[in-house]
Amino acid sequence: MKKSPKYYIVEADALPSVFLKVAEAKRMLEIGEVGTVHEATKAVDISRSAFYKYRDAIAPFQNLMAGRIITFQVHLLDTAGVLSAVLAVFANCGANILTINQTIPSGGSAMVTISAETTDLNCSVEELLRQMDGIHGVLHSEVLAG
Repeated sequence: MKKSPKYYIVEADALPSVFLKVAEAKRMLEIGEVGTVHEATKAVDISRSAFYKYRDAIAPFQNLMAGRIITFQVHLLDTAGVLSAVLAVFANCGANILTINQTIPSGGSAMVTISAETTDLNCSVEELLRQMDGIHGVLHSEVLAG
């Protein structure tokens, strides 16, 4: 009887370097930076057997999230234009917003939950979060579900 796979979200720094090298080799192949597995494995200094052994076992978080509905939670200051700036980040990254729910501001801030469809995302989920966190008035942003 075959076991169902289990998945974990692990910080990249905690992974053995071979997994990161396999992920980089896959990226190089996907974008056409190299043309063959041999070139990719040589560039990242791993064996082809290591590549083939782990290639299906690792994928960047944003790749797993692409093409799905993701729910974000954003903690905002109660300041005019902050939510508009957050929504502009979603638009610029190609996310299709499905729902927006905001709590009534209390103590000068509010929580906003945004669900977005990410099929046409042109940046990574991590980059989308970084851009939101860079907005003056955004206290914190995170992925709740996806």
